[in-house]
This record gives sequence, C-alpha cells and structure tokens, in this order.
Amino acid sequence: MQDLKVLLDGVKGDTGTAAVLGAAACGVVGVLLLLRTVSRGREVERKIQRARSRRTEVLQRADQAVLRYRQTHSTADSASILALPLAELREKLQTGSLSPEDVLYTYMEQTLAVNAKLNCCTEIIMESFDQLKTIGSNKDGLLYGVPISLKENISYKNYTSTCGMVKNLDKPAQKDSVLVEVLKKQGAIPFAKTNVPQALLSYDCSNPIYGETKNPCNPKKSPGGSSGGEGALITAGGSVLGLGTDIGGSVRIPASFCGICGFKPTAGRLSSLGVNSSLQGQKSVLTTPGPMARDVDSLALFMQAVLCDHMFELDPTVPPLPFNMQTYKSSRPLRIGYYDNDGYSQPSPSMARAVREVKALLEDAGHTLVPYLPLKLDHTMTELLLRGLFADGGVTLLEQVKGGPMVPGFALQILPYRIPNWIKKFLSLLIKPVSSRVAGFLSAVCGVSSQHCEMLNPFLLCLYQEYTNETISYWRKINIDVLLCPMIGPAYWPRYAGKSSSIYSMIYNLLNFSAGTVTVSTVTEEDEEELKHFKGIYQDFQDRLFKEAVTGGVGLPVSVQCVSLPWQDEMCLRLMKEVEELVRSRK
Repeated sequence: MQDLKVLLDGVKGDTGTAAVLGAAACGVVGVLLLLRTVSRGREVERKIQRARSRRTEVLQRADQAVLRYRQTHSTADSASILALPLAELREKLQTGSLSPEDVLYTYMEQTLAVNAKLNCCTEIIMESFDQLKTIGSNKDGLLYGVPISLKENISYKNYTSTCGMVKNLDKPAQKDSVLVEVLKKQGAIPFAKTNVPQALLSYDCSNPIYGETKNPCNPKKSPGGSSGGEGALITAGGSVLGLGTDIGGSVRIPASFCGICGFKPTAGRLSSLGVNSSLQGQKSVLTTPGPMARDVDSLALFMQAVLCDHMFELDPTVPPLPFNMQTYKSSRPLRIGYYDNDGYSQPSPSMARAVREVKALLEDAGHTLVPYLPLKLDHTMTELLLRGLFADGGVTLLEQVKGGPMVPGFALQILPYRIPNWIKKFLSLLIKPVSSRVAGFLSAVCGVSSQHCEMLNPFLLCLYQEYTNETISYWRKINIDVLLCPMIGPAYWPRYAGKSSSIYSMIYNLLNFSAGTVTVSTVTEEDEEELKHFKGIYQDFQDRLFKEAVTGGVGLPVSVQCVSLPWQDEMCLRLMKEVEELVRSRK
C-alpha cells in the first residue's frame, strides 16, 4: 500500500493517469475482498465437513461397540427393555433384574437405528460406555442405570454445543453443565446429544451442520423445535428420558408434534449453568431446561431426581426447593380454568376439540372447570414478547449467524431483521389497515433506538411484572388452581415454523408460569374437513400460513397444555397426570 501511495504521488499532475491507477487500486482491493470471502466460505465448508465426518466416525464406533457387546451378551431381551416405562425400568435396575449394561447397549442400538431413519442425533457420547465401569458407586441414585439423551445445546465436557450455528463449531465444553453433573450423580447415563434448529429459535429442526430431523409420526412433517431431536428420538423409542430447553415452547411444541409429554418448569427452578443459547444474556423472555418423556410420571421422576442438595450446592442461585411429592400425588378436586381459543390466534379444529374433550373428562371426574381468557394478548405479543426478545432489532442474532450458511426456513425467518428499520416502519403503517397483527410484528422487530437500550431492560421488566401481577390477580379473582388450554398442533410442514409464532406456548415463558403438554388424541377426518373452512381471527397472512402448515394432519398427535402459577411445578404435573390417566381410561 505504501508503494501504491508513492506511485500516486508521482502522478498527481496527470489527472488521467491518476484516475486509471485509482480505479485499478479499487479493483485490486475488490478482488482481495472477494478472495477473502471465498476463502472464508471454503473454511466454513471444511468445518462443517469435519463435524459431519466426526459424527459419522462416532456413529460407526458406537455401532461396533454394540456389535461386540451382542456377541457376548446375546440373551438380553431388547424388545422387553424398550417397552418398559421409566418407572418399571428404574425398579428393575435398582433390584438388579436388569443390568445397566444391557439397558445402555439396548438403547444405544435402538438410537443408532432411529437416527439412520430420522437424523435426530448430533453426537453419541462415547464416555457413556466408560461410565458403566463406575456406575455402581451411584447405585442409590434415583436414576441409577437410566440412559438419558441431551439436547445439543446442553454442555457435556469435550463435546461442542453449536446451537445449530457454524461459528460455534470446534469449541468443546470445558466441563459438564450442572444438570449433567447432577444426573450422573443420580446414576443416569447421558449417551446421546440431539439435533436442533439453526440458532434454536424455530419449531423446525434443521441446521446447516447436521441437516434436517424428521418426525417419526410422519417423516414429511416437522418434529418441532427447538428440542426437535429429543422429541423424535423419544417417540421412536431411542430414549426413555430426555432433557431439552424451552424459551417459547421449545420443549412443549416438539412433545406435541411427536406425541409425547414435555414439561417447562418455572425458570430458575432448575440450574441453567452450562445451558447454551443464541441469545445469551437475554432476560426478557426466560428460557429453562425441562424434561421430555413418554409419560408424566417420568417427568416427575426427573424433577424429583435433580431437585436435590447436589444441584443446590453446585448452583446456589437455585432456590433449595425439593420436589413436593405430596402435591403431585394429591387427589383433592381442583378448580381448573380453561379456554379453547385465546382470542388472538384461532386454534386448529383438533386443538380446540382436544380441550373440550379433556374438559368434559375432568368435570366427570369431579373437578370444577371455570372459563378463562388470557389478558391483552394483542398488545402482549408485540410489545412485550417480540420487542423484548429482539430489543436490539435482531442485531445479536444476525451477528451469531454472520458468515455462515443458512437453511432456507431460517433465512426467511430472519429476513425482517435485515430490512432497515425505516422500511419496516413504513411497511407497518402501510399494512396496518389490512393486518394490524403483521403491522405490529414489523414495528416490534425494529427494537428500540440505541439511546434507549440501557434503560430498556429495567423498563420492560417493570412491564412484565405488571402483566404478571395482573394475570395472577385474575387467577385469584376466579379462584383457580391450574389452567387447561390448547397446545399448538398438529405437526407443521417443514419451513412453516419461521413464518408464524405460537402465543399459546410463548405467553407462559413471558409469565414464567409452569407449563406442560400431554398427548390426548389424534387428528380425525372431521378435524381435517373442518380445517378447510378455517379463516382465523384476523383473517390475515399469518392465519393463512397456519392453516397451510397444519393441513394433512390426519392421524397425527394432538395435545393439551396444563399450566400452573410460578414455583407450583408439582401442581402442573399433577394436572398433567390427571389428564393422562383420564384419557387412558377413556381409551
């Protein structure tokens, strides 16, 4: 560059020559920038290929380990082991009628077969085989010998948590997350990590590193997200218990789409140390780890196991509240609020039907059902949820995915954050007469001006607290213990998840209420026929997209959502268990 300056100085008097040389210099700089971009692109591709090759190698090593075990342990009845509910599996492990080795190798074999069909695993944790050598020291643990799968963003020492983003590759965790440490102490064996959508902010399950996960109930449909790999693996029988995370329904939606149970505890009840996010530090809408399993008792057992002194010691920020078994096992009649339509987002016919049918079952069982309607959802969705999540206008999210490839659905999802704010504000004004909901979304994702960023978080937290207090006062006024409401479903077609959002699940992250899903039915031909006449409350672009996303759902699972006040997680699980038992008895 110094030589170029000298050359230009020498031709100052020759305007034509200087212009030519200036243009040539610009051309050289442009070529260099292009070459750097190409070089970075190739490096990204190499990183992705290395990650995929590592996974292929580990899958092969795990398969070989299973084959070697089968050659010397041919008497294990894999089908019987896989059919056992967690409670029975745990009992047989505790009494010694099943060995941890037989159970782990059986689930490992099943996981490898399931992954070959559904692409639901990002890693096999090879240390799980080594853990068998010392598992006897934790025989008194509540989860002794139980294999457990982990969502990809949960730290396990020496394994990478990418959150579906290339920039996080080759950054292995330095230590286990607190929950992984506690699970090991309780005798559980983490054995696999499961797939997630890019940046975790979708109910699809696809990323540029590990590809797309399929729904075991219908491989053409999405398994949900962001804990979609967990939902697929558990439903297909590859795991008896899984750990996911939930920021807007990320445990509950995959559970609903795949037909299992999922639970979002009160944020803060479980440790989040070592749980990774694409929006690390964001405190507006809280994320929390939560269990996923085939039945509610398994969720309760997980909570009972991790709510222990060991977790309270490892993470002193967690309130030392052990699991309240008395509340969970209580049989006293409940006052249950309910709604089958929140007045903001019209549910699919199967969603509403499921609530009505469960309401009738609960009333027949002696419970009192009270009509309920969520407060001010049109304002809450845009001004609290979306504006809180993306107060910076999506800058943090864009920075996280900068320089890496994007899957098609995600590229469309983040498009609004790339549009200049003045254009979004103009479009918001233009669209408002046609769709106030879409206009509100465009306005919300503008975030706030930089001079207000420092004050934004305390200001929003005050608004959140006001809304939470108002909602709790409403609960007190109508005197309800818990709430029954719809859960989004049935499963979407892929690439629709980024085009709409679910207030049905997100609202309880904002409120920080406990919430869980239970599968209660399947989509019927009548539901599908009624869907043809679906218009939606706003009858706008989002309503049309939702209708398209859930079409073709006959036979797919349908869930309901159970909700309780903060720190009353056991009460939420108790309602979930009641719903599960009543539905089973009906069948």
